[in-house]
Amino acid sequence: MAKITLKNLRHSYLPSPKGPDDFALKEINLDWQDGGAYALLGPSGCGKSTLLNIISGLLTPSEGRILFDDVDVTDLPPDLRNIAQVFQFPVIYDTMSVYDNLAFPLRNRGFDENVVKERVRLIAALLDVEAMLETRAAHLAPDNKQKISMGRGLVRDDVNVMMFDEPLTVIDPHLKWKLRSKLKELHHQLNATMIYVTHDQTEALTFADQVVVMQEGQIVQIGTPVELFERPQHIFVGHFIGSPGMNVLDATETGGHVSFEGQPVAVEGKVTGQGGVTQIGIRPEFVSIGSSGLEARVRKVSDIGRHSVVEAMVGNTPVKAVIDGEVPGEGDAVHLSFRRNQTRLYRDGWLSTDHEGAATS
Repeated sequence: MAKITLKNLRHSYLPSPKGPDDFALKEINLDWQDGGAYALLGPSGCGKSTLLNIISGLLTPSEGRILFDDVDVTDLPPDLRNIAQVFQFPVIYDTMSVYDNLAFPLRNRGFDENVVKERVRLIAALLDVEAMLETRAAHLAPDNKQKISMGRGLVRDDVNVMMFDEPLTVIDPHLKWKLRSKLKELHHQLNATMIYVTHDQTEALTFADQVVVMQEGQIVQIGTPVELFERPQHIFVGHFIGSPGMNVLDATETGGHVSFEGQPVAVEGKVTGQGGVTQIGIRPEFVSIGSSGLEARVRKVSDIGRHSVVEAMVGNTPVKAVIDGEVPGEGDAVHLSFRRNQTRLYRDGWLSTDHEGAATS
């Protein structure tokens, strides 16, 4: 496996790009360490698959370099990069048995049949498909076909990186958790460098140690699942991750004090600097209903099982709160309190306070 470095990477599908809007990928600088589990997360069209195809060699970037273990591979074709890629739809040979499908990548490279047998048996055991080895692939269920597709990449021990491009899109929802769990288990057992592309936050956050969140061709945050949830660096991250997403509220900043809908709000750290679009970010999990706080009126209550989501209007702005236990009724007058150390100040979309809690300009 390899450390992957992306330096000053940009890509446009236009022959003569003239400005930032012409680039599907803005400038990307990134290091992925050997043996890590990473996810590229973002909505459709944000550049995830473009970036993955550049790493694999299916696309040549307009600008920048790709390095594997500090060796420049930008101009190498895919077959010389030693990459295994799993796509949305399983890539297997239906007329072959499961055993022959798993053996094919090794036989194609001239491995001794004893080595082939050893590797196939090992991967089959890891994937829990030993009982299917003599079954024709055409007879497999979709989730097992995708398992075999994964196994065709895992069977080689010389690959630099395993890449997964939306691998669970065509899998039934009730089977997705099984494959996610199996993939995470395989990563721990094989210590392989894995990059997982998805628009599904659940898939990304349950698989990856580090998640790269992308929007409109640029990286807006890299972090652990906990970091992305608790301290979004950009309002897009707060909105995209979480269910429901972070409340993003237009605010006013005057003389070091912040107000929302004409009512004062305490935010983390000291408010300094000014200018730009000022907003407050607060997760619904950190909004509570009590006897004091922002005056509001309940517009809607949704029972989501273990919790309820209360949507209340503060002036003309809806604010969501995740509440345990008893909840008010629709139309009730309530007071909302924001947990101060979780109430973030954003300017022009970006977090305006540092990790020590002191606000920055």
